[in-house]
Order: sequence, then structure tokens, then C-alpha cells
Amino acid sequence: MAGVTDFTNSKETSMIAKIKKRDGRIVNFEQSKISSAIYKALVATGKPDYPLAERLSARVVQKMVQQGEKAGIPSVEDVQDMVESILIEEGLSETAKSYILYRHERRKVRDEKMKILNKKDLDEVDKAFDINSLRVLAARYLLRDDNNEIIEGPKQMFERVATLVALADMIHDPQVFNLAGGHAQDIEEARKYFGKIADFDMKLKIGEYWLNKYHFEALVRAYIHAAKEGKMKVSFKELLRMIAEGKMAAYADRIREYNNLMISRDFLPNTPTLMNAGARLGQLSACFVLDMPDDMERIMKSSTDAAMIFKSGGGVGINYSDLRPEGDIVASTSGVASGPVSFMNIIDTITNVVKQGGKRRGANMGIMEAWHPDIEKFVTAKTKPGVFENFNVSVGIWEDFWQALVNKEGNHKYALRNPRTKEPVRHIDAQQLIDLIALSAWKSAEPGIIFFDNINKYNPCIGAKGGPLRATNPCGEQSLYPYESCNLGSINLANFVKRKADGMYEFDWQRYEQAVRLSTRFLDNIIDMNKYPVQEIEENTRATRRIGLGIMGIADLLFLLRIPYNSKDGYEFMNKLAEAVSYLSMDESVALAKTRGAFPMFKDTDYVKGKIPVAGYYELPKETHTYDWATLIEKIKKSGIRNSWTSTIAPTGTLSMIADTANGVEPVFALVYEKRVTVGRFFYTDKVFENALKEAGLYSDEILTKIANNYGSVRGLAEIPEWMQKTFVTAIDIHWMDHIMAQAVWQKWISNAIAKTINMPGDVTAEDVKCSYLLSHELGLKGVTVFRDGSRQEQVLHITGKNTGEKSFAVRPSRYVADYIQNNIGEPYVREQMAKILRESGVQDEEGAMAQPTAAVMAAEAPSAKRAMTQPAAMQVMSSNEDVVCPSCKARLIITEGCNICIECGFSSCASG
Repeated sequence: MAGVTDFTNSKETSMIAKIKKRDGRIVNFEQSKISSAIYKALVATGKPDYPLAERLSARVVQKMVQQGEKAGIPSVEDVQDMVESILIEEGLSETAKSYILYRHERRKVRDEKMKILNKKDLDEVDKAFDINSLRVLAARYLLRDDNNEIIEGPKQMFERVATLVALADMIHDPQVFNLAGGHAQDIEEARKYFGKIADFDMKLKIGEYWLNKYHFEALVRAYIHAAKEGKMKVSFKELLRMIAEGKMAAYADRIREYNNLMISRDFLPNTPTLMNAGARLGQLSACFVLDMPDDMERIMKSSTDAAMIFKSGGGVGINYSDLRPEGDIVASTSGVASGPVSFMNIIDTITNVVKQGGKRRGANMGIMEAWHPDIEKFVTAKTKPGVFENFNVSVGIWEDFWQALVNKEGNHKYALRNPRTKEPVRHIDAQQLIDLIALSAWKSAEPGIIFFDNINKYNPCIGAKGGPLRATNPCGEQSLYPYESCNLGSINLANFVKRKADGMYEFDWQRYEQAVRLSTRFLDNIIDMNKYPVQEIEENTRATRRIGLGIMGIADLLFLLRIPYNSKDGYEFMNKLAEAVSYLSMDESVALAKTRGAFPMFKDTDYVKGKIPVAGYYELPKETHTYDWATLIEKIKKSGIRNSWTSTIAPTGTLSMIADTANGVEPVFALVYEKRVTVGRFFYTDKVFENALKEAGLYSDEILTKIANNYGSVRGLAEIPEWMQKTFVTAIDIHWMDHIMAQAVWQKWISNAIAKTINMPGDVTAEDVKCSYLLSHELGLKGVTVFRDGSRQEQVLHITGKNTGEKSFAVRPSRYVADYIQNNIGEPYVREQMAKILRESGVQDEEGAMAQPTAAVMAAEAPSAKRAMTQPAAMQVMSSNEDVVCPSCKARLIITEGCNICIECGFSSCASG
């Protein structure tokens, strides 16, 4: 720009070393922050010119240097005043006005943050998080006193968590730990310290990080466990002396690593860890499974254990299939059994009265296998509102049911067996049962289906555990053995990009690897530092040491990289990301095993034979693999592996709000949606999309309104460039086959399972739902949850503008998924059913346009287009009935990842997110 001198290389820029913050702190001066602020003002006025912003910031610095000798260290306010002055001098009056407004908004934001956190000043962590993130943290995570006043900020919370996690690293320090064992220590002496935890509150520190009494309590627990195995080389008193003398101060670096990992939002652990690490409850796991044997005493024990889990902050999954059917004889009382469904009422009632960690109501998964005589009653149990509100329910199917379902001779007879006698009691038609499941899910979004044959196909622990996996956690993504728990965490993929010289983004694979490895260590440490609610859970969890590292933010990452979610490029990129998270987490787990030992059950598992729980290794061509899996398997056989399973993709509804990114593996549910409050209305906008609009000079209230009125989608809007329509796809833009395809791509490499909702428009038929089950099983999914728009309530409200009308586009399967089905589905019955759907709906090509329809497609064009014009469930907000209103703030809930999520306060019905 004329008149702007180029000072970017001037030596004056290096002469300002420090700047005074508003809270009085003196910190290092960063010119890039001035450039960023000016650039935002330029973008807001339609001049997205970053080089200009850099030149202007250099002028600001030059002028500050000239005044520096008299003024001393400049303050933030001094710099901002100078920016305004320079913008006006350069004739950029509109940009100056925008910058002034920006300063005003920033001031309002600071005031609002201080109000939320009940603070007079903001620290650097408070400033790094946006208002919505802080609201979620304040509402659910930050510790409070007996008067319900917040007593810590986000910085203190993350330090509290990081300190606890790093204690596990310290316990395994070679100075005090010996994997070979053989060391006898006075365990009772150590146990006496449980009575002294209050005396050690804030008395010891690792570097600059003080241990509170709950850190100390966890340290005692971890020491005792290792000492029982003969692996502690020193007494507990000697360990305390070493800490007090600063001999463990080097672990402050590890605390900082974990702390920075969370503060940067590169990774966040599951909700119970953030809530309870270094706090009174001390329970860090999200997922638990209990058994429900056909014995009254053990039924009641499981019910009591469930209450303890809810109290500690976890959710419970139970398979009810071992309970005798309704009407079966009870020899001890000469009576008849009331059946499994009636026993679900016990857990449902307990859930109602016991809040998770005192902060939210618990969540459950109720499972019944397809062979149980009460299966029809179970399937239809939730078709009426108000029944089993605290449960997700799923039908478990095995290979025998699948074979009956797809039988080529048309014989679909399937035996229902009494779990008490194992004898058949009657036969049903497998086709009729799957139709009943599909119809029930069409009506009420439940039950889901769990494919136990796929879950156990590569399960290396069947022999060691004496049988297959038969239950999952409440959202279905984490299969577990009875009395096993799992701690989960998610890497924020949207953070792992770097901007190239041309302004485009590329993925930072090196940083991704570093985050996966550190997060794996973090989650393994949680197992050692956890305060388990039930003794059997501790024993079984430590036996397998299962962890669940997953991801969030895939939608925002693909936006940044300009890759459409439902495209060949999208699926191939997701495949590479998925392979990386499993390979790298397993490789890091092997490294941990070398210094800390393999999981205790390792030698009894099929790992020693080279079997791993990763379908992609077996089912995808070796030449397509990015990593050397064969070498990893040899390393496992030689050195063991620390964790029996390492990867899970869990619901991240609340965590995503903290990280300010998209949920899990889901596409965004809307790019823009409108919120009405008493003082007016405003729009929530996906941050990546908002920046793209601003850089394209398209951002305005008018365009936001149009997008909101188009169900949050940009498809079919003439004002939006074609590349944006192609890139910024939402759940409403994606056909249900592509939703399944995305889940299948991830499932090939994820060792556990995936929380995802398969969204369908409101006027699909039950036949579509049935076909989604068929496709899901054939693509290797371990479970599937279908959500049809309008299936939960007769009355719905939508996150849309006031004048929402019909969309100007149809939604059809992508060419990629159509070709994949044609080339890879071998089961004739499934191919036939999917071909019908494809003929009716047509296929969308890679450019987002419609492929030429066949005559059969054209004949079915009208009804299929009508079906595509309705809104998907991911967009749905429930009516104000009790079961669909946020229990924390009474706002409406949305459905995503199989969970109820509140976009106001961050409430999630799933314990992990």
C-alpha cells in the first residue's frame, strides 16, 4: 500500500524486549500479536492483507522504540493506542474504527470472563480460553467450596490434573522402582499414611508444583500397589525424604508437559479425570461394565456397585442376557421370574437418585442378546417416552443370528434359548426380528445394535478371560469385561495444522505423533493413580490396563485442509489419521512395557502369538499401510505391551466445547445456528467457517441468516462460492451411507469402537434403518446407533432461523461409497438390499454434482428427493419435556455421538465427554 514504509526487517523491532500486561506482569514482547490484531481489523473491513498487517505492526514498533527512552516498558494499552494512531495516519479510517470496536469487544470479553470465574484479574490460561469454554469449565469442572464458590481457575485445574498424572512417572523412576521385583518393603508402614493425608497437604512439592492432600493420598496408593509386587526399591519414608530433598524435582518437567498438552487443548482426558484428579473423589475413569448373573445376591451386589460408580462419576454398561426370561420358574420360591426388563428398573431407579460425582445423573447401557426369549419385549421397551430414561439400550448379535438373517435358501429360522437351561424355547424369523428392531429405532432411536461377532473377531484376550466380550459402556464405543473400567482421552486434530507460505494449511504429522505418544503415557498413568470405586474393578482394570485414546475436531481439520468429509480424499485422509493413532499408541505402549512391564494378563493372551485387535492390519492390503505393523508385532511378542487395547473414539461433546472444536468423528451439525435470548438474537458460527467467510469478504448478518434458514448448510446458496459449498459440509449434507462409511474407515484401525450417530432424515422408512444395520455389519462396525429426525418426540424444535424453508439441494450417497459397496460387499443379500437404496437415491459425484441417473433412479426421483429435503437428527433440539431438557441449566438438548449434549452449559449424558 502506498505510503507504508517497510520496517519488517528493521533492527528497531528487536529493541523492545518486554511489555507490561494489564495485571502488572512483565512478559516478553511479541510483534506477531500486533500483526494478528491488525489483520483481524483488516479482514473485518474487507482487506485480508497479512503482509500489510505486518508492515503496519512494524511501524507501530518503530514509533514505540522512538518513544521508549522516555516512556520505559510499554503497556498493552500503550501499544493499542499506538495501533489506532498508525491506522489513522495511514488513511485506514475504517480499519481503525474496526480496531477500536475490536478493543471494546475484547474489554467486554475480559469483564465477562472475570464474572464467570469470579476473579478480579485474568491469568494467561483464562485469556487463552473463550467465554463458552470457561462457562463449561466453571459449571462442571472447577472445584468449589462448601458455599459453592469457585476456588480454582482453569490454570489451577490443569496443574492439579497434570501433577497427579506425573506422580505415576515418578513412582517408576529407576531410583525407586525395579521391574524385576524382589524387594520387600513395610507396606503397613506406608498404609498408616492414609491417616495422615491432611498433615501432608501442600507440604511437599515436585519442582514448583505442590502436592495437595489428594495427590499425597494417590501417591500412597500407587506406592503400596507397586510395593506389594516387590518392585519398590525404597521404603515409603525414603521416597518422601527424596521428594523433600528435591531429588525428584526433574519430574516438574513432566508435569509441565502434561499441563501444556491440556492447556493447548492438543489433548483432553475424559470428564471424570478433569473433575476428580487431585480432588476428593479421585475416580478418573468414564467407563465401567458390571455383570448381571442369574442370582439374586449377585444382582443386588451389582446394583450396589452401580450406585458407587454413579457416585464417583462413571457410567455403567450391563448385559442382562443371563437373567432367566419372564415367566420362567424360580425353584427357590416356587414362583415365576419377572424377566430382565424388570431388573433394569432397579438400575434405572438408582440412577435417578445418585448423581455422578455429585454433579450429574449417571448413564447406562442395557444390552440383551438376540437369542434371549424376552428379546421382543426388550426391543420395544423404549418406544414410549418416559421409559428407562437413564438407559441407552442395544441388541447384541452374534454370527449365528447374522447367518440366519442372510440365509440364501430363505430359511431365516432362529432359536431363542433359555439362559438358565441353554435349551431352545421357541424359534423366530430373524428377518422379522431385525424388522422389529429397525421399526423401533425408526420410532424412538432405540435400540442400537452391537455386533459382538465383529467386536471379538480380533480379541486377543478371549482365552485369558475365559470368553468373549459381551458388554459395552453407556455410549457403546468401549467394550469391556465385567468389572473392568477404561479411561479415555481425545486429541484435538484441528490443532495439528501449520500454515504454508501460500496461506493454505497442511497437517503436522510430527506434532501429531508427539501428542499421541505423550497422551498414551498420560492415560496409562491414570490407571496407576486412579481411586477405584470397587475393589474388583481395580483388579480387573489393572489386569488388562486398557486405555482409549481417540480424537475430536475432525470436521474442523478437514475444513482447514479444504477436504470434503464425504469424499475419496476425505476417507483416505481419515484412514491415515486412524492408522496413525493406533500404531503410534501401541508402539508407545510397547516402550512403556519395556520399563514398567506388560499388562499382567499378557502372557495368557494371543498377543504372544502375534494377534492384535486391529482389523485394518488384517483386512486392508499391506501395500496401503503407512506403518510397519509386522515389525511392531514382533516387538510386542518380544517385549510385551503395556495396554491390551489402546484406541477408542469416545463422545467428546463437553470436551469439544472446552477445546472449541468439532465433536469426535462427527461432521458439524450446523455451520450457523441462531440463538434467541431476552435481549435479542445472535448466531453461533463454526469458527473455521467464520474465518473463511471473513477472509472471502462474505461475513455479514444477512448471510448468516440465510445459512441458518438453510438448516445451517451452505449448499445451494448462490452467494457462497462453489469451493466452500463443497468443503463446508454438515451432517445434513451427508447421506446416511456416508455417515456409516466414515465410521467404518475409522473402525478399521481403532482397537475398541467408535461413538457416532448415523443421521437420517425424518421420512426415511424402517427399511432404510434395516439396511443401515446390514451395511454397518458388512463394513466391520462394532456397533451402530441410528437417529432419524423426529424419532424421539412428536414435537421438535430446530436450531434454525425463523423463516426456515425447504432446502435447495438433495442429499445422496457419494460416488465413493457407491463404488465401495459395489466392489467390496460380498454378501449377496446385503448387496441386493443396498442396490435398491442406491437405485432409488442416485449417486453424488466427487464435485458435489449429481451423476446422471438411470431410468430406475429417475422413476424414483420424486420420493427420494422429498426424503432428502428434511432435516437430520444431528440438527434436532428436543422440546421442553423433562427427559430432553438439560438438568443443569434447563436449556434444550441436541443429539450427537449417541449422547444428549447441552450447547449452553456443556452437560453431556455420556460420562466420557
